Amino acid sequence: MNQNTLKILVLYYSQHGGTQNLARQIARGVESVAGCEAVLRTVPKVSSVCEAVEADIPAEGAPYCSAEDLKTCAALALGSPTRFGNMAAAMKYFIDGTIPQWLGGELIGKPATVFTSTASQHGGQESTLLTMMLPLLHHGMIISGVPFSEAALSRTQSGGTPYGASHTAGQDGKAGLSGEEQQIAFTQGKRLAELAVKLAV
Repeated sequence: MNQNTLKILVLYYSQHGGTQNLARQIARGVESVAGCEAVLRTVPKVSSVCEAVEADIPAEGAPYCSAEDLKTCAALALGSPTRFGNMAAAMKYFIDGTIPQWLGGELIGKPATVFTSTASQHGGQESTLLTMMLPLLHHGMIISGVPFSEAALSRTQSGGTPYGASHTAGQDGKAGLSGEEQQIAFTQGKRLAELAVKLAV
């Protein structure tokens, strides 16, 4: 990696793969911008069993996010499935633990964007995206969405909003990303990286 490469953190939680697939498309968009590298990271599950612990390294998928990942990123894309119109508990637990980064002002002035996946088209996508923005605003981040210059926003019959990419996964969580969902996520990642480049000047 070039020393001047900007690290764009794509941080997500995914149980059935929908949010992970969006994260991968966002990462593709990030890496379409010269000088930017997508860093895919996830967070561990939250357990109701007090003694339950996750391995330090996940069995599959992206590594867990570290304090160093947050500190060194030039921008952040944050993704979670919808849980009753809000982010999943695992992501909320992780975000609630970023008080040291808030106290240190480590994320102030960095661009950020959000994305989500739901079982149904009216399963709380937009409220989840909006509520995910709130802690990022408290961190002093600059929120980026998806403008309607992306034509897929007007064509989509599944996921996709101006607040961020979304995916309609179906009741079994197995539906793949539609063409529009892929394009919107790609555009979102590209736009985030472009903003990071401009702000790094």
